[in-house]
Amino acid sequence: MKTILVIHTGGTISMSKEVDGNVTTNSMNPLLDQEELLAGKVNLVVEPIFNIPSPHMTLERMLELKQRIQKAYTENIDGVVITHGTDTLEETAYFLDITLENKIPVVLTGAMRSSNEIGTDGLYNFISAVWTACSDESYGKGVLVVMNDEIHTARYVTKTHTTNVATFRTPTFGPIGMIAKERTFFASEVCRQEVCDIQKVSGEVYVIKAYAGMNGSLFDLVDNAQTDGIVIEALGAGNLPPETLPALERLLARKIPIVLVSRCSNGIAEDIYDYEGGGVNLKKMGIVFSRGLNGPKARIRLIVGLNSGKDLHELFDFLSE
Repeated sequence: MKTILVIHTGGTISMSKEVDGNVTTNSMNPLLDQEELLAGKVNLVVEPIFNIPSPHMTLERMLELKQRIQKAYTENIDGVVITHGTDTLEETAYFLDITLENKIPVVLTGAMRSSNEIGTDGLYNFISAVWTACSDESYGKGVLVVMNDEIHTARYVTKTHTTNVATFRTPTFGPIGMIAKERTFFASEVCRQEVCDIQKVSGEVYVIKAYAGMNGSLFDLVDNAQTDGIVIEALGAGNLPPETLPALERLLARKIPIVLVSRCSNGIAEDIYDYEGGGVNLKKMGIVFSRGLNGPKARIRLIVGLNSGKDLHELFDFLSE
């Protein structure tokens, strides 16, 4: 019988709906009383490390989760399940994915309906995540996200709907597996990536979304000594209005890393177009293209890279991996 460390952090999966229809945090996570459902099948070690709404998650709390999981490596733990609010679940999952060695399965899950709503999905997702963490096939696949019977990689999964239980999707690539009758079925392999065992999460990195008619004013606002990096969610395959270029050149002259992703929900950022503001021009300027990541995840990757002690060349290689 395997031993799974369950770390509760809060979120909708731990909340309840009140008479007026508002969903609010409980003083006690209702999942704490559900361990008997797996009695005799799995040994659960349960720790309610946080009880916070998803928007209250911070990089410092993500680092605390990482450190707790690393401690579990020495405690005869076979896998880890983290329950988490869905708004920032993908960011925590990705942070752990690029800072933890692949020693044991780590699985995140959550819920779109609170614990006392009709059709609540929290308990079902939780049990599915436990089975995934128990699966021998889950080893070496990095951090996984399990929701609605599907298994996704932390690297590419994202929340796509505000309320639907099928909100978590992997644009372009799709899920890598599924859960059925307490078993995992994997259809895809996971590409290996560099892991950075960082001990701090300092640095100010901003995400700026491009739009038609954009000029350089937003970039000028963050052109200061406090800025350590910028992520741009660019147009299409990776393009920007030409009016932004002078401000970007000033930032690059100050050695501030600028990472470019696409604001599109499918596809990857590429240097395809050779015109003023096009991707070819932006790459020549020194802007790094991060392929397949969305803006929030590219921000996390840049912060992890900045705290890993890499020089500028190594950092750019890490960001474009």
